[in-house]
Amino acid sequence: MHNKFPSQLVEQAVEQFSNLPGIGRKTALRLTLHLLSKDPSYTHKITDALNRLRDEIVYCKCCHNVSDTEICSICSDPHRDKQTICVVQNVNDVIAIENTAQYKGVYHVLGGVISPIDGIGPSQLNIDELVNRIESERIKEVILALGSTMEGDTTNFFLYRKLSVFGIKISVIARGIAVGDELEYADEVTLGRSILNRTSFDDAIKR
Repeated sequence: MHNKFPSQLVEQAVEQFSNLPGIGRKTALRLTLHLLSKDPSYTHKITDALNRLRDEIVYCKCCHNVSDTEICSICSDPHRDKQTICVVQNVNDVIAIENTAQYKGVYHVLGGVISPIDGIGPSQLNIDELVNRIESERIKEVILALGSTMEGDTTNFFLYRKLSVFGIKISVIARGIAVGDELEYADEVTLGRSILNRTSFDDAIKR
């Protein structure tokens, strides 16, 4: 049963905060009261940042990472290896891999994984865009860095069959990531080693 609040405005704020993942009503109330205890400018800065995030954020036309400009800072960085693409499920995975400081190539964000039970097929992911990049750019290696879940493995195999016709190197991150794990929850050292110790997908499916 929901707690009763002395103010409908407090109730509305708690309701909105509790819609966020991992935020229960008690935490939502603490956040609401914390904002009320601060100077109004504190809350205004937060709301301004959120409004700008929602209104001004774009997705990179090249890799589909979040960006402030049409081409993200990673894709436009002249020091990145543009011939190596790391394929990930979502933006969280880009951030996780970047935090390892072990990868110097570029990315391609699929926007999910193939999951028939959830009604997600290949056409709903950024797979055609990946194929177009390989056709139009001088790509030497594609690293499949999806989580080691059943859906991740299914997507890896689909991509392998789709991309193997191009004669490029296709590798998969080493299984330092436990089966069933998502990349964003792996510690940086383990994830960094998994990228550095990646193996050929051909070898991986023969095991």
